Amino acid sequence: MSTADPAARDLPALLDAARAWLAQDPDPATRAELEGVVAAVEGGDAAAEADLADRFDGTLEFGTAGLRGALGAGPNRMNRVVVGRAAAGLAAYLRAQGASEKDTVVVGYDARHNSDVFARDTCEIVQAAGLRALLLPRPLPTPLVPFTIRDLGCVAGVMVTASHNPPQDNGYKVYLGDGSQIVPPADAGIAAEIAAVGDLGDVPRSDAWRTLDEAVVDRYLDTAAGLVADGPRDLALVYTPLHGVGAAPVAQVLEQAGFAPAHVVAEQEEPDPDFPTVAFPNPEEPGAMDLALALAARTDADLVVANDPDADRCAAAVPTPTGWRMLRGDEVGALLAHHLLTRGARGTLATSIVSSSLLGRMARAAGLPYAETLTGFKWIGRVDGLAFGYEEALGYCCDPENVKDKDGVTALLLLCELAAATKAEGRTLTDVLDDLARDHGLHATDQLSVRVADVALITDAMARLRATPPTSLGGLAVQAADDLAEGSADLPPTEGLRYQLEGGARVVVRPSGTEPKLKAYLEVVVPVTDLGDVGGDAADAVEAARVAAATRLDALRGDLSLALGL
Repeated sequence: MSTADPAARDLPALLDAARAWLAQDPDPATRAELEGVVAAVEGGDAAAEADLADRFDGTLEFGTAGLRGALGAGPNRMNRVVVGRAAAGLAAYLRAQGASEKDTVVVGYDARHNSDVFARDTCEIVQAAGLRALLLPRPLPTPLVPFTIRDLGCVAGVMVTASHNPPQDNGYKVYLGDGSQIVPPADAGIAAEIAAVGDLGDVPRSDAWRTLDEAVVDRYLDTAAGLVADGPRDLALVYTPLHGVGAAPVAQVLEQAGFAPAHVVAEQEEPDPDFPTVAFPNPEEPGAMDLALALAARTDADLVVANDPDADRCAAAVPTPTGWRMLRGDEVGALLAHHLLTRGARGTLATSIVSSSLLGRMARAAGLPYAETLTGFKWIGRVDGLAFGYEEALGYCCDPENVKDKDGVTALLLLCELAAATKAEGRTLTDVLDDLARDHGLHATDQLSVRVADVALITDAMARLRATPPTSLGGLAVQAADDLAEGSADLPPTEGLRYQLEGGARVVVRPSGTEPKLKAYLEVVVPVTDLGDVGGDAADAVEAARVAAATRLDALRGDLSLALGL
């Protein structure tokens, strides 16, 4: 919300801005919403005045994540005016870069509120700007957009989605012609063109854009299914799309790959933009996977898999003697990397600075290049010679030749292939993780995530850390501290702090790029072979390492919480 002093507001100017907005808004719903707020302000309602001020307190900022925010009327919300201006700015940028009427922009959308409307507005404006606009045939996973860019040779693509954000949000993600998300300086160039767009009513539109048929979806699913090799397919699977768009594509690709149908969580199977069964439609959030885990217990499943609402992320859970356990994103990333390496994958392995360092050790052991990037697949997808990339936030790029972005459908399929193969050997995915711990040391990760109502609290916390840098965390000495805002030879500047601790441990603190959260990423490394005589077999040694790692992570988390002051 706006922190401006109510007494300092220029109320007549605020009302004038609202009326000017109403004159160009093509959406009757948001016009009615804003008219109601204006009427309340004119009636002396202080709460309505604060609401109006927040709606007009600047404009949603277009950056490397595109646009993302709460739906509603006003420039500080996601609506048809903001989206229309973004589409016009993108088209102007592409034309300034040399794109012509022969060049194509593909537009996709998920099942969130107004996603289809925003997608069609984009097509109308892009087509009228002298480019060819193609709309994907229905609500589909985000990876379809980067796939289609490369499949059809498009000059750019747009995906209307807010991924795993709350139901009141929506977003606008932009890709360029290489199939990767935008990075600087393209983001600033597009933002400048958006700022130059005048009244939306003066922006031309055309209905000559075209809707693609299902053939492009079939090509994507055929390509995904082709990633798996012949092998075991006996796997009892539970799946949830979390009210998103993943159910139909996942069912089709599992069938094409030879797997039996999954047990799908019925309450979450159909797309529903209100996400009624979860507080947040993010498989990382507490409670989001409860229905899937309960179904797994009833069906004696071997594996639980989930997508987020736009199916670009994949989560997994495995059975243990004490119940079901969610795998961390770093664990799934290590499993997928191991699986691809075992199958002979060659090229660069890449992950982000907040993900586990295990992938780097696996790359070195395999004699392969390794790259570390800033967070986000806009960076990972651009790594030269990429063979596999992942980030701990459940994002995995398993087929960079066709999708230079995270893809929850292909990650799910390859994880199922690995699970079926290990089951045929009388082993589990947990056994594979134990093997990796013995080979490379136990890499245990965790996260401290604080959601705030006022983003100024995040700024204050980062300032406190910079003013009083810690010398130790969790009883481990801080050996090096990097202010990521300063950038380096390997990394562009970004808001964040990184601490290297003794024993290979590390802590990275950064604001979330898509939510009002401050996140701290923790890692400790415990060499399994250095624990001495544990009085048991190799599995006991790994378990002892896990206990030691959990203790160290708890200590890290406690000290960091105090340092942050949140």
